[in-house]
Formats: sequence, structure tokens, C-alpha cells
Amino acid sequence: MFDITGKRSLFLIISEVVILISIIALVVFGLTPGIEFSSGSMLTVSFEREVDQSELEQELVNLGYTNVIIQGIGESDFLIRTPELSGEDKVALEDALSARFGSLTEREFHSVSPMVAAETAHNAIIAVAIAAVGILLYITWAFRRMPRPFHYGVCAIIALVHDVVVVLGIFSILGAILNWEINLMFITGVLAVIGYSINNTVVVFDRIRENLKRGISADFEAVVNNSLVGTLSRSLNTSLTTVFVVLALLLFVGASIQNFAIVLLIGIITGTYSSLCVAPILLIVWERGEWGRLIQWLPLPRAKAKGV
Repeated sequence: MFDITGKRSLFLIISEVVILISIIALVVFGLTPGIEFSSGSMLTVSFEREVDQSELEQELVNLGYTNVIIQGIGESDFLIRTPELSGEDKVALEDALSARFGSLTEREFHSVSPMVAAETAHNAIIAVAIAAVGILLYITWAFRRMPRPFHYGVCAIIALVHDVVVVLGIFSILGAILNWEINLMFITGVLAVIGYSINNTVVVFDRIRENLKRGISADFEAVVNNSLVGTLSRSLNTSLTTVFVVLALLLFVGASIQNFAIVLLIGIITGTYSSLCVAPILLIVWERGEWGRLIQWLPLPRAKAKGV
């Protein structure tokens, strides 16, 4: 049998390092809010001939649009994010681009006012917070007949925070490189990641509950390890098949759901890891009072780390 729980120090160090990198990326690069959260206009255009993105950026600067974000979605298709445009401004911009690069086709255009953007951002934060609280209460209730059911709920939430932070960190890096913005599809993807991750975690926790009731061992760590091994193939196979579906969406559906697909792809990978190597591992750490393991990678004297 695989000794998964015996390597819990390694798993915790990996998670801490990845979270640290993600937090640094968020601080350095941040997240660029889309028009749903910061107001503005989004114009999708398709040119008949191939257009270089750098030339398009320079032309927009020449036209006075210095604060724009351009994202290429093909050889001649671009998403252009600008401050809020009126109908006349949009027509003038399209005419100027046509004169410079040739005929173009408007694929999509929409604007969001500052008031609507602020309300959308507020509602998105509330949605994520309600989801987290609801999950904590549900898991605590679902495992109410187990010793210390609150531990299960808290460990599941910590695993979810782990997944969300990693998703945000990686997306901030991709956003800095590719000018990707967070939008409603991004929030939808984060909520989907939360649901997917908690599903995997509950499956593992449920197997732990079954094995505890069966009394397969008096050692809680052995029970958790047996449960992880029993659910390992199921978790990996489910995640792998879902990854194939998400990749198909990303490759064939295109830019309209790009943020959703990318967030979901990252979330599936980190969610599978957290459900197997974070949430159940934290149960053991809490059960045994091994919180010193969480900081053992720091350059502290061994005796001091044990005393934490």
C-alpha cells in the first residue's frame, strides 16, 4: 500500500511554496479587472488581412487610446478593451482602424457603466463568501456523527482557499504575460472550481468515515492513508476525463469561454491535489497537534519548530 500520509511534510511544503509564489504573483502583477468589474467597453473585431498586434497597439495610441488592452484571438481577430465608448466613438474608432488596416468586421461590442461594474464586483464577492460559509456548515453537519466534525469543515475550507489562491496566482501571471482580464466567466470558473474541489474532498472524507466506522485500525493516520489509497484511482480518473473535456472546450469553443476554461483547468489540477494531499493531511495534523510541520521548512531551530 502507498504511504501517502507518511509524506505529509513534503505535501505541505509543496503547498506552502506554491501558495507563497501565488501570493507574490498577486502582489507583483495583480489581476486586471474586466469591464464587468471596472467599467469600459469591449470591442471584438476581425480584419480581412493579417494584422500585427504591435501595429494595432501603436495605431490606437496614435488615435488617443493610450489606456487600452488588446488580446489577440487569432491571426486577425482582436479583443480591444477601452474606456467606455459612445456609439459615435465606436463608429469613429472602427472607421479609423479600417482606414489603416483595411476592412474589418465587428464581432461583438458591449459597455458597462461604473455603477453596474461596482455592483457586479460586490455581488461576486458575496457569492464566493456565501459558497464558502455554506460549504463549511454543510460538511460540519454531514459529518456531525464523527468525532470533531468541525475539523472536517475547516480542513475542507482551507483546501478550497488553497485552490482559489493558486488559481488567482497562476492567472495573474498569465494575465501579466497575455493581458488576460478577470470577468464574469472567471468568477463562474472559480465557483465551478470550488464545487469540483469540494466534491473530491467529500469523497475522501466519506471514505475516512466509512473506514472509521468499520474500525479497520486504531491509528487515525492509517485509516486516512487507507482511505486515500482507496479513492486515489477514482479521483485521478475523474479529474483526467474532466481535463480532456475542458481542453476540448478551450481548443474548439474559443475566446468566449477562455477565462472559464483556463480557470477550470488550473482548478481541476490543484483541486485534485488538495483533496488528496491537503485536506486529509490537515486532518492528521490537527488530530495529532503537528502544526509545527506547517513551518518546518523555515530556517528555525528544530526545537523551536516543535514547540509551535
